[in-house]
Amino acid sequence: MTYRIGIDFGGTKIEIIALSPDGAVALRRRVPNPRIYDEAVRTVVELVTCAEAEIGHTCTVGVGIPGAISPFTGAVHNANSVWMNDHPFDRDLGTALQREVRVENDANCFVLSEASDGAAAGKRVVFGVILGTGCGGAIVVDGQLLTGLHRIGGEWGHNPLPWPRPEDLPYPKCFCGNEGCLERYLSGPALAEDCDGPGQHDATALQARAAAGDACAVAALARHADRLARGLAALINILDPDIIVIGGGLSNMAHIYRDVPPLLGRNVVAQRVVTPIVPAMHGDSSGVRGAAWLWPLPG
Repeated sequence: MTYRIGIDFGGTKIEIIALSPDGAVALRRRVPNPRIYDEAVRTVVELVTCAEAEIGHTCTVGVGIPGAISPFTGAVHNANSVWMNDHPFDRDLGTALQREVRVENDANCFVLSEASDGAAAGKRVVFGVILGTGCGGAIVVDGQLLTGLHRIGGEWGHNPLPWPRPEDLPYPKCFCGNEGCLERYLSGPALAEDCDGPGQHDATALQARAAAGDACAVAALARHADRLARGLAALINILDPDIIVIGGGLSNMAHIYRDVPPLLGRNVVAQRVVTPIVPAMHGDSSGVRGAAWLWPLPG
């Protein structure tokens, strides 16, 4: 029997699941991330060891991280949890567990999950977006991740907001070193700051505020929809995916599915735009499920 462990290595928590051979969740745990590299590696090892003892099987292990393993250095780079950068996370974890460990960007894991048995199952070209504390993206084609030469395939959130309007300028600085990145307009903290000013980070109440008639929230969500539509239009013009799946903390906001699709036609070069934009089927579980899917079931 092949059990697969998936781990979502988040900025504040570490979640582990074990998928049974039929794809059912056999075990789930969530613990705080210590945010100190060596301690975090030990925490993952303890989670895997305890999970395997409970299940009674040695499992494959896949991990989603908020960054990527550089093909040039073998170390983590581009992680917004900057304390992970420059460490060979997959090698360190594999050495500690005495087996190969597959590590991928968390957005890649999210999209792989949704393309495998989620909202995009059966679709050939899938683009996924995570709108949460950051803004990530990833591509799956024919069931396989498209990671690219530099392992940055689908890194949509660190492209600049296209077709900028006066209210979008000047382009804000991004942690990645560039200016005007989509993450600085579309993430949860960016939306909260756009509505309520600098220092605000939590956008979860904006939908309810807008429904209650809060003019600031209504206007902020309208700007967010407009900017998201421009970002996705540029993506559609290049990739033309069969479906776009939205995940992350903002994925339950109705304006994304109500207001964005009608705006795409302004910038997409097709005569009609019919690209479905849908929420993730597995919700918050997509990332950790996708980490397990880094090891496909034996054929």
